Amino acid sequence: MREAVFLRQNQERWQQYEKRPNVGPDELAARFVALTDDLAYAQTFYPTSPTTAYLNGLAGKVHQRLYANKRQRHGRFGQFWAVELPLVVARHHRTLAFTALIFLVFTALGALSAAYDDSFVRVILGDGYVNQTIENIRKGDPMAVYKKEGETLMFLFITTNNIKVALTTFVLGVTLGAGTLVFMFRNALMLGAFQYFFYHYHVLKASVLTIWIHGTLEISAIIVAGAAGFVMARGLLFPGTFSRAEAFRLAARDGLKIAIGLVPIFVVAGFLEGFVTRHTEMPLAVSLGIIGTSAAFIGWYFVLYPRQLARRQAAASSI
Repeated sequence: MREAVFLRQNQERWQQYEKRPNVGPDELAARFVALTDDLAYAQTFYPTSPTTAYLNGLAGKVHQRLYANKRQRHGRFGQFWAVELPLVVARHHRTLAFTALIFLVFTALGALSAAYDDSFVRVILGDGYVNQTIENIRKGDPMAVYKKEGETLMFLFITTNNIKVALTTFVLGVTLGAGTLVFMFRNALMLGAFQYFFYHYHVLKASVLTIWIHGTLEISAIIVAGAAGFVMARGLLFPGTFSRAEAFRLAARDGLKIAIGLVPIFVVAGFLEGFVTRHTEMPLAVSLGIIGTSAAFIGWYFVLYPRQLARRQAAASSI
């Protein structure tokens, strides 16, 4: 992008920041995030330009105001999850919705495949798991597989594996999204076959009340990781007014922020699977409470809150 176009697109907003310096902490944090993005872009493409020097000074002023009163400001760590990540998610809500849709389609395909082919579940889940679970169902404890490993070992292994899968799903976006799509397909197909397997043996209710204690967070995070991969792929495929290299750099940065932001969710999901899911005898209300709370958090943090934050930022910038 030529510097003149960059200025024309953003100069009015920068001037507005200078005219109205006294705003609330959330808006101030949003301004700082936007300015640092602008500054990083300017430093990359116009390193010796007066525009870069101007943005550096303006970002410094906003930074001073942002951290002048520590009781009213987030630290950098908290700011990432409270402001920066939700704003990135808001910019890519369409990609997230697309990813969720194809994951649901692939999951349904997995369930249908299991319904029409008795051997499909064994191909997807493995003979060992299927045989052991059938034996557990006959013994009256269909979810006994979650009780085999020690809590701490199970928590560490599952958390590490899920984070690895999520980061791989994101990184494969560099293959124009093909690798991300394959990873999403495999995980969704497995989920569909997995749930149909329990339905076939008339223990679907027990499986849902147990598996989704951790699965609500885990599956949601995998979908978001897929969206992060597609965000990066979109930068390569549809650069818009940017050069392909510029678009890829910007999209990869957004996708990486989304992928990194999933780490705490995978930690909580791993904790639930390692320490809580194994208690299959827990009251129905407790199980539903955990599942409902997890679903409500995902809906709020990745859908409602980003939209609210983006609207507040847009309203403040237009005044």
